[in-house]
Amino acid sequence: MPAWIRIGPGGKLELTLHVQPGARRTEIAGLHGDALKIRLAAPPVEGRANAALVDFLAARFAVPKRAVKVVRGEKSREKVVEIAGSSLGHETLFRNP
Repeated sequence: MPAWIRIGPGGKLELTLHVQPGARRTEIAGLHGDALKIRLAAPPVEGRANAALVDFLAARFAVPKRAVKVVRGEKSREKVVEIAGSSLGHETLFRNP
């Protein structure tokens, strides 16, 4: 399993992410150290980038938005995100939407 993902309590996925807000489009951009880099089209203003990240991950993992939670790094580019209730593996991030 990649270093940027682990299984947390209750089988929840925990993703270590490096987020780049204000990009041209929302996409996976590869690795950034031990984190997965995600570019977000949303600006880093008033929580819009975090909301866009939650939307993106919820869609990719086929879970409701309430199942995706930023647990660390709310105001940072370095984030830990928890995803509950998905039966899909981390490979789902790399499929075409």
